[in-house]
Amino acid sequence: MKKSTIEERNWNLMFIAWVISVIATLSALFIGEIMGKIPCNLCWYQRIFMFPLPIILGIALYRVDFSAWRYALPLSVGGAGIAAFHSLIFFKILPEEIKPCLEKGPSCSGADMLLWGTLPLPLLSFIAFVSISISLIAIWKRS
Repeated sequence: MKKSTIEERNWNLMFIAWVISVIATLSALFIGEIMGKIPCNLCWYQRIFMFPLPIILGIALYRVDFSAWRYALPLSVGGAGIAAFHSLIFFKILPEEIKPCLEKGPSCSGADMLLWGTLPLPLLSFIAFVSISISLIAIWKRS
């Protein structure tokens, strides 16, 4: 393949990862600040891994620097791991005794973890992190 074609595909993949990270970040802020849902401990950890991604990927897109996957991929994989753990707790696959959420704080597996009563937030987070990771791995393999 021509170098320009590879660069164009890498840019498109990085753009997709950036868009997903922006949507996930703005959604987390909207759910917390506008809808008033207080994040549980696991949600905070997922935010820690997600919130830097729009900045890192945005700068990489602006500078056309595809080596940024080295910085973004560990964040997206780490976030996916926490989101997977959170999803397993939410769907009661793992016992509730191991959940890190405090008894007095927001629940990791309660009804507050549903968006509009149907969409599980931990699963949406997991899908976002995995999608970003897949895009970044594709860039890595083409580099």
